[in-house]
Amino acid sequence: MTALQLQDICKSFDTAEGRVEVLKSVSLTLEMGQSLALTGESGSGKSTLLHIAAGLEHPDSGRVMVGADDMTAMGDTQRARLRRGRVGLIFQQFNLIPSLNVAANLAFQARLAGVHDAPFVAELAERLGLAALMQRYPEQLSGGQQQRVAIGRCLAARPAIVLADEPTGNLDEATGDQVLDLMLQLTAEASTALLLVTHSARLAALCDSRVHLRAGQLAAAQ
Repeated sequence: MTALQLQDICKSFDTAEGRVEVLKSVSLTLEMGQSLALTGESGSGKSTLLHIAAGLEHPDSGRVMVGADDMTAMGDTQRARLRRGRVGLIFQQFNLIPSLNVAANLAFQARLAGVHDAPFVAELAERLGLAALMQRYPEQLSGGQQQRVAIGRCLAARPAIVLADEPTGNLDEATGDQVLDLMLQLTAEASTALLLVTHSARLAALCDSRVHLRAGQLAAAQ
């Protein structure tokens, strides 16, 4: 079953040098349970494409289909509701809420979506190595621990799609590998579709499939 489909996405930005076309009729399909790595040089438009897939930015043209729903035809409120219920976001910056402890951060997104399941959150915490840290606050955690909380917060809401933008970019290589392995394992078990933006060919190789963004267009990764 198709989880996410981007159809002929075009996006341009105005710069001091004139209008720059960042995405040129980009299309991709992501199936439930599939992990897809999107690679490309810095500034190639990877994050822009991810933000469009999440409904955080509008394409100039093209469609974003989440399941059978056309996100590009929705208003801001509808997009926010769809994103809250069916799309999980993980960024390089952990974006944890400083005033909430680990337990509350893990439950935050699921509570917003109205699907909080305490036993499931406890299971995630155990799997992510956070069970002994539930009463700590973000400032008391290492970078790797904070990113595990961010992943757990996302997955606790049981999204159909996870969009991850350089989720291990702030971590050392060994910690990043551990965190990504866990994320791939947990999303696969839940049949969650994962679109991973990364500049690392090594990390991309861990996904089911890979595509490369170059000059605003997609090509199969080498």
